[in-house]
Amino acid sequence: MVLRDDALGGARVLVTGGGTGLGLMMARCFRACGAEVEIWGRRAAVLEPAAAGLDARWQAVDIRDAEAVEAALARSLDAGAGPTHLVNNAAGNFLSRTEDISPRGFRAVADTVLHGTFHVTHALGRRWIAAGTGGAVVSILVTWTRTGAPFVVPSAMSKAAVEGMTRSLALEWGPHGIRLNAISPGLIPTEGMLARIRPGAEDPAGKWSARNPLRRAGTAEDIGTLAAFLLSEGASWITGETVALDGAQHRATGAGTYMDYAAWGDAEWAEARARIKAVDAKDKSARA
Repeated sequence: MVLRDDALGGARVLVTGGGTGLGLMMARCFRACGAEVEIWGRRAAVLEPAAAGLDARWQAVDIRDAEAVEAALARSLDAGAGPTHLVNNAAGNFLSRTEDISPRGFRAVADTVLHGTFHVTHALGRRWIAAGTGGAVVSILVTWTRTGAPFVVPSAMSKAAVEGMTRSLALEWGPHGIRLNAISPGLIPTEGMLARIRPGAEDPAGKWSARNPLRRAGTAEDIGTLAAFLLSEGASWITGETVALDGAQHRATGAGTYMDYAAWGDAEWAEARARIKAVDAKDKSARA
């Protein structure tokens, strides 16, 4: 670890979407820096073993439901484990031509990324303000908020809104001692992300790395260390900022990694949808 093992000593960090992927990567780093951790997600079957490996609290919470968020925070407070720090990581995304997206498909992303992020931030922020404790929030965005990106419009729109929340609440809640920052990561390979966003691609991480100015993809240590720093007292005068964590890839490629799909026709899109549905069906079968 680059940071001291007590860099987050005394902190209680809530990580939404903390059972897998980037959320779990960051949670491990927070524990290594001395924090207590609580992870949220919708699937108990995923959260329970992840929390056991972290020695962390967990709750199955649908953050799209504001009342469920309030109830979960109340349980944490009743247990003497009210979060002092928050990482908004829970998200959803899928690859599609925008003209093919249904209202239900749009809501599947926006309800989690935009509404869910606000529900948790709002509920926890109100408690911090009432208690006079201050707090720190890190939200996980995407580099597409800077460049735009085709074929992921619900995610791009929702993440841009979260960035707006970050900047606005940094101003509004700063006097209460609450800091809000964001990270826009590039490609940090996880199995679920690659299966849904690069369906059928051979070695997508390797191809992406070859085009990256630093010639590599991101790692768990990259995002975990940055998130831990932004939550720590070492970043006590940093708020309202978004840090791109992608080896300058967004500057090198402009509109991001999805321009490759501009040449696809109906057949290619149909094949991609079939591959993604197969991944989703496999996940549902595993949860049954």
